[in-house]
Formats: sequence, structure tokens, C-alpha cells
Amino acid sequence: INALYALPSWTLFLSVCAVGIGGTFQYGYNVSIINAPTQHIHSFLNETWNSRYQKKLNTDLLTFLWSVIASIFSLGGLCGALVGGSMAIRLGRKGALLMNNIIAILASILMGISFPTGKFELLIVGRFLIGIGLCVQPLYLGEVAPKHLRGGMAMGSSIFLTGGILTGQIIGLRELLGGETYWPLLLSSSCFPAFAQLAFLPWFPESPRYLLIDRGDELSCVKALKRFHGSLRYQMEMEDIQRECFALSGEKAKKPWQLFTDRGVRWQLITVIVMTMGQQLSGINAIYFYTTYIFKQAGISAEKIPYVTLGTGACECLTALTCGLLIDHVGRRFLIIGGYLLMTLWSIELHSWVPYVSMTCIFAFILSFGLGPGGITNTLTAELFIQSSRPAAYMIGGTISWISFFTIGMLFPFIVYCFLVFLVECALVAVFIFIVIPETKNKSFLEIKKEFHKLNFGRNVKETELYERRQLHDEL
Repeated sequence: INALYALPSWTLFLSVCAVGIGGTFQYGYNVSIINAPTQHIHSFLNETWNSRYQKKLNTDLLTFLWSVIASIFSLGGLCGALVGGSMAIRLGRKGALLMNNIIAILASILMGISFPTGKFELLIVGRFLIGIGLCVQPLYLGEVAPKHLRGGMAMGSSIFLTGGILTGQIIGLRELLGGETYWPLLLSSSCFPAFAQLAFLPWFPESPRYLLIDRGDELSCVKALKRFHGSLRYQMEMEDIQRECFALSGEKAKKPWQLFTDRGVRWQLITVIVMTMGQQLSGINAIYFYTTYIFKQAGISAEKIPYVTLGTGACECLTALTCGLLIDHVGRRFLIIGGYLLMTLWSIELHSWVPYVSMTCIFAFILSFGLGPGGITNTLTAELFIQSSRPAAYMIGGTISWISFFTIGMLFPFIVYCFLVFLVECALVAVFIFIVIPETKNKSFLEIKKEFHKLNFGRNVKETELYERRQLHDEL
């Protein structure tokens, strides 16, 4: 019992920090820093165009170029999602994370020299590269964590993401690097998280599950487990990995398209798609577009809005930390269903004509998102699949996430009664999760797979018998 509820070792805790700083922290940081220098980048585009062609840049083309600079990040993210799973298999989880830093440093250099060289194209290329981010952080954390701490450790992705957003908002203040003189340094500052991960991550082991199941290196797996869990507690994790390895019977990592034809993961895949789309289309991204307008309507001056916006970042950090503490105690289902139901409620109130009511609902909406959908979606993606299917599932989930992110960014300004749409979407996702997803707290990956067996095979007697025979064979 003491081993079951033991706290993580220092190696395990520090590995979460080393992985997070160059993973979702980097992503969150780059999402937020682009907002501060918007007007300065507009001026840079105008000046560059005028010096090249001796004519002023028209408003429509300026808007188009700025949209490309801002949105090319999501296109890079889509490309990263498509290749991230393959890189995680070929280079290993740790190798893929380290490769991400090389790309991030190159992107930082390109963005930093775009202004002195007078080439805004470098800014576009840099934003594309920084979006690629072969980030397999949730995959790594989900595999190294013991099952009684898997939820809390997987929430590290969300905690570092929100920390990156808040840090970017602070560094982007005009008193720091958000001013007219220093904005190129602001964009190139994303190299610091990359250097930090390159310095610290190599000191930590590779994912033990990857070492044993994908590479067949039992000795390295044992060494990694001993470093993560200690010489006295590693046996339980080793037995769990061996059971999964035997269940796979040498099965190689699957490709994304193979999951769509595999009946054994049908409902797991549907669940990941629904949860990922639900997370991105819930309205959380639109909230940030809507925030400035609400704050202006509430009578807050334009100069003070960036400081008030820091409150939204602080709200996300607070709820991510709270969710990380609660997830392994109250379970995944309670938090994610409760989060979506609360978001449904706040979506109703966001239609209020009273500005201060709407402003309060914005903060409540963000708190509800962070408490459930914000972090638990990635946690469940790691838990619903066994080793051979997990990288492909992350590729599919990442692709759906970036397409949904791009879609809501493009369509939000044109949606009439947009928060009514978000209200319906949040309610439907909550109902789906209540009906389909079992509780995964303190369960092994094989136990979770068994939970989905009835949904995947229904009353098909022959397939059920074959499945049960295979399970019996694996247990023997």
C-alpha cells in the first residue's frame, strides 16, 4: 500500500520539468508572445514593403500578411503532428523531444534576424518552424509515470503549457520586450527554453516502455525503471510493462491509417477524435479573441488591458495546478464532465448585456476549461491505447487538434451567436463522455483496453471468444 501511494522520486519529478520546459511550455510561450508586438510587426511590414517597391502596402495585403504570420504557426503544428509519432518511434521519445529543440533554435534565429535584414519572409518561415514542434511530451510522461500518478504527471503538459502562456504575456509587456525596440528579441527569446531542455533532458532516461516493447532492450529498461522508481519499487512497473509486452506478442507500432481499420480500438479512436475536437471547438480559443472587446466594454482603458489579460493566464495556471492535484484522487470522468458542464453554463451567461457579468464569465469559463478539458484530454489519449497504437493515436489526435484550431480561428469572426454554438458543443461532449468513457484512474493500459472490449465488439460471440482466449493466453 505504501508503494502504491508513494510520491514520485526526484528523478521522476525533475524529468517532468526537463521535458516540459522544451515541450508544451515552448508551445504556450510562442502562442502568447505573438500578440504583444502586433502593431510593431505591422509597421515593419509597411516599412519593408515601401523600401522594396517604393509604394505603400495596402490595408488588405497588410491584413493578409499578418494573418499568414499568425496562422502559419498552426500549419507548422499540423505538420509536426503528422511526423511526430513516426519520429517518436524512430528516434525514441527523448530523441524526438531533443530534435524539437534544434528546430526551435533555428526558428528563433530566423525570427530574430528578420528585422535587421529587412526580410519579413524569415518571420513567416520562423513561425512555421516553431509550430512544427515534434512535441511528444504527453506520450513520454504517460509512459514513464506509475499508474497511481499517471494522471498528475500527464497534467504536467497542461501546467507547463499554461506557464508558457503566462510567461509570454509577462515578457511581452511593453516595459520588458514588447516595446518597439525589442520585439525582435521577444520573438527570438523562444530559444532559451530550447537550450534549457538540450542542457537537462539528456541526463534523464528514455521511456522504459519504449526501451522494452519497441526496442526489446530489457537491461536498459530495468536501469531506467530503477532510476525513475528506485531499486525497491521498480518491480511493479516492470511486471506491468512485461504484461503489456506479452499481450502485444511482438506486434510492431501501427500506422495512423491502421487504427481506422482496427476494430479493437474503434471506440478509443472515436473518443480521442471527439475529445480533441471538443477541446478546440469548445470556445476557449474564441474566448481570447472576445476578451479584448469585453474588457473595452467594461470601461478598461486600452493601456491597461494587457495587464488585465494577465489574469486570464494566471487563471489557467491556477486551474492546471489544481487539476494536477485532484486528478488521481477524484478521477478523470468527474473532472472532465464537470468542466464541460460548467463551460455550458458560462456560455449562457456570456450573452449578458452587462459587461462586468460577461467579464466575470470569461474568467469562470477559463477556470472550468483548465479544471477538466484543458489537461485531461491529453491524459486520456495516453491511457486509452496500448504501446503499439499510442504514437499513431497521438498523430491522429494532434492532426485533428490543429485542424480544429485553424478552423475556429478562421470561422469565429463570421459565426452569429457563436457562444450558443459553443454551448451546444460543450453539452454534447459532456454527454458523450458520460456514456462512453470509463474511469481510468489506477488502471493499467491493459485493464483500460478490457473496459472498451464490449463497446468495440458488442455481442459478436466469435470475436469475443477469440479476444478472451487471447487474454487468457497473455495471462498464462
